[in-house]
Amino acid sequence: MAVRYTSTRDARIDVSVAEAIVQGMPPDGGLFVPRNVPRLSADAILEPRLSYAELAWLVLSPWFDWRETELRPLIEQAYSSSGEKSNFDTPEIVLLSNAGSLNCENKYSGEKQSSKLFLLELFHGKTCAFKDLALSLLGGLLSKSLEKCGIDEPVLVLTATSGDTGSAALSGLGGQQGIRIAVIYPADGTSEIQRLQMTSVPLEDRCVIGLKGTFDDAQRIVKNIFQNAKNLRSPFFGIRLSSANSINIGRLLPQIVYYVKAWRDLYSLGAIDYGGAFDVVVPSGNFGDILAARYAKAMGLPIRRLVCASNSNRILYDLFATGIYDRRRSFNKTISPSMDILVSSNLERLLYHAFCENSELVSRLMRQLENEGFFLIPQQFAANISDFCAGWADDLQTLESIRHMWEIHNLLIDPHTAVACKVAHELFSNSQNHQKDRTIMKTQVVNPIVIAATASPFKFPASCCAALQSGLPNPPISISKNDLSRAFELSQATGISVPKPIADLVTAKINHPIIVEESPLESVLADFAHKTANSHACRKLTI
Repeated sequence: MAVRYTSTRDARIDVSVAEAIVQGMPPDGGLFVPRNVPRLSADAILEPRLSYAELAWLVLSPWFDWRETELRPLIEQAYSSSGEKSNFDTPEIVLLSNAGSLNCENKYSGEKQSSKLFLLELFHGKTCAFKDLALSLLGGLLSKSLEKCGIDEPVLVLTATSGDTGSAALSGLGGQQGIRIAVIYPADGTSEIQRLQMTSVPLEDRCVIGLKGTFDDAQRIVKNIFQNAKNLRSPFFGIRLSSANSINIGRLLPQIVYYVKAWRDLYSLGAIDYGGAFDVVVPSGNFGDILAARYAKAMGLPIRRLVCASNSNRILYDLFATGIYDRRRSFNKTISPSMDILVSSNLERLLYHAFCENSELVSRLMRQLENEGFFLIPQQFAANISDFCAGWADDLQTLESIRHMWEIHNLLIDPHTAVACKVAHELFSNSQNHQKDRTIMKTQVVNPIVIAATASPFKFPASCCAALQSGLPNPPISISKNDLSRAFELSQATGISVPKPIADLVTAKINHPIIVEESPLESVLADFAHKTANSHACRKLTI
């Protein structure tokens, strides 16, 4: 049975996957979610010698009502593992590396236990971040979806980014027929390397704008544009919009694949038996990456615990600790800027499923969040998210985590991954902070722990250099000092080569220098949208 998609806020909406991908967001301001979740075939995904593209086909095809000849070539093109056309620097696409082990004593049984840690390296794409894995495929999915929906007009992909989504979207969707892309990023909320990756892309059919505000501001503006686009007074009236954020279901679904790859690799390494469970720890901001793990679990992947790792903004940690989501707090700029988020969009999808598909309740709580700044998870649904737990790390703890992983395990990690590593050590080892989640200790078994390594450390070289120094800075360094030159200092200090996409930024030319206040942003975006639409119409007439 083909999967159909509805809105988190209106159960009456019923669309195909192609319609969901093209629209990006439903008109009610919610998010598209599957009406049913397909099941994995464990025997199929454990077949020897499967390439990543073949694995992706097995995982993704049940989510699509497309013929194999329509979907499979897109997957193979996105995840080609060799040759100049490959989007990744390793044939495996995603690597699983040993990150040591955790030893503890079960406080209830007294039993000595040990769990192995693994890093799931998701940063081997063209922009050195996990977003590449989904966005290398989304461009093809969107183009095919436009074709299947009979749409022969340009689409503006409008995307807010906290750093990595923008560059990955510009790389993955740029140059696709009929697709124009506009990216909004917080001008003071990214590393220099993230900013360079976005602002140096070619001008044609691309628009990159720095916003004097936060990622939450950028995301709110994008959502408002989507909701108001049907209004005659909207400057975007008549413009077809879509999104490359994880609010787009076509961006979220490909992220399921690498968790299946992790389980497959654990089995191949002998770290688990057939059907053996594992835990995942994911640095989380907008909640898309860990939600993909939850969908993988719903498909049948034996994930036991989903650990949400936050930085000092810790809004998700507080949610899982208290049941209250409260954005009425100060905003912290940290050295893990992609997680500097107070409104996690994809959480809405989790709530929809946790609330037994009660779209009216989701809609009411989202209105409360917008109007009052908080909501409380009803007690009768709390058990439905009991497989989640959370932890957090401040900047100093993040730096200490980077240094620990390098000195003890000879692994160089970025600040976002470092947050997850710190949380993993805190929650799963025998520390005093373990008292925060006694359930883990009660059910403690020897399960491998997979930590999502979401970005190359060379995207945040100043933080990594500071962490590897003999003394840690106090207070921690500012991300504004994360200049490109530090990447080469980091390479010299560690003996690890700077990834080519980052090294090439030395000669990059800034093509998108625009930084604006919030008030003129919508008109700047609308001017770009109408200009590119008119350009498309002119080209169509001359063919």
